[in-house]
Amino acid sequence: MQNKQHITPTITYIGVDDLDIDLFESQYVVPNGIAYNSYLIEDDHLCIVDTVDGRKAQEWFALLSEALAGREPDYLVVHHMEPDHASLIAEVYRRYPAITLVMSPKAAKMLRQFFPEHDFGTHIREVGEGDTLSLGQHTLHFIAAPMVHWPEVLVSYDDYDKVLFSADGFGKFGALCHDEDWACEARRYYFNICGKYGLPVQNLLKKAATLDIRTICPLHGPVLSDDLGYYLGLYDTWSRYEAETEGVLIAYASIHGGTKAVAEHVAELCRAKGMGRVAITDLCRDDMAEAVEDAFRMPRLILTAASYDGDVFPAMHDFLHHLAIKNYQKRRVGIIENGSWMPTAAKAMRQQLDKMKDITIAAPVVTIWSRMKESDCPMLQALVDAMV
Repeated sequence: MQNKQHITPTITYIGVDDLDIDLFESQYVVPNGIAYNSYLIEDDHLCIVDTVDGRKAQEWFALLSEALAGREPDYLVVHHMEPDHASLIAEVYRRYPAITLVMSPKAAKMLRQFFPEHDFGTHIREVGEGDTLSLGQHTLHFIAAPMVHWPEVLVSYDDYDKVLFSADGFGKFGALCHDEDWACEARRYYFNICGKYGLPVQNLLKKAATLDIRTICPLHGPVLSDDLGYYLGLYDTWSRYEAETEGVLIAYASIHGGTKAVAEHVAELCRAKGMGRVAITDLCRDDMAEAVEDAFRMPRLILTAASYDGDVFPAMHDFLHHLAIKNYQKRRVGIIENGSWMPTAAKAMRQQLDKMKDITIAAPVVTIWSRMKESDCPMLQALVDAMV
């Protein structure tokens, strides 16, 4: 169990690390676990800010009990109803039956969906954009943040300690007990969790720009208090779908190694061209979430895939599907297909790319017949030249 930590003299961190989880949201590899963040504001009225995943109920209630020190909480503010933050609402209500649950109207509807066996009666206070909750010296100002990344999401601003409780915004993968670079896992988290919702994130950033924020308290990852302009700047870049790093991602899906050899050759051509960061990913074996992250991070993407069943090898189809549902756009893309009798991968990839916004397909589209040959090299060089 972690020790409670003071964010300010009157705000205590009571979140917990989860080092036992294998896949976050049953799809994202989290080798360093995940942190479920929760806070307690101590004032004339005691306010719990979000709960945690039910996986860590015992640890969290122990921290909450220690922080309360025998006192009864008055409020539980629910910024987001996703189960990794809201699983313990009913148990909090059972233990502290006088508590008032503060949430958006859409969250109140979801509350009854997630806990149909519980009657919360008159203990729900619905709030929205511009509403406030006075705790004494602290006043929470609620800001609607729909689709960051669920429609019921609120964030809140504490005008006393200048703290923004940002829900899933500014979160990252990784437990707090691991000291690691923020941007890498925050980027992977953002594009895979919130990536589709660039416009809602932009709307939230515009609202946040009007506030005097000294500290950001997200629901995952570390509390942020130093150089907030750095984090806000990255979120602005990410949510505008602009490239962050000069370079290219080469994503390949190879069956018997021939397509892999093409991708590795193209990577060398890109390095020789001085294209900046050159990343290469094996879509059949590497982390899909990291491949998505790199695709958004850089302005160029070269797809290299084998043909399969009159279409494209499934790992590439899956990758492009992930990009599409995360709103991939504003990128230059090169296409290389491989086939032994009737290459179909390029057409299949193009069909998926055509559904995305502001995608420029570089010419030429290159076809490899089974194995790369010396005669293929000029066309591959031409494609790399066209990517610049």
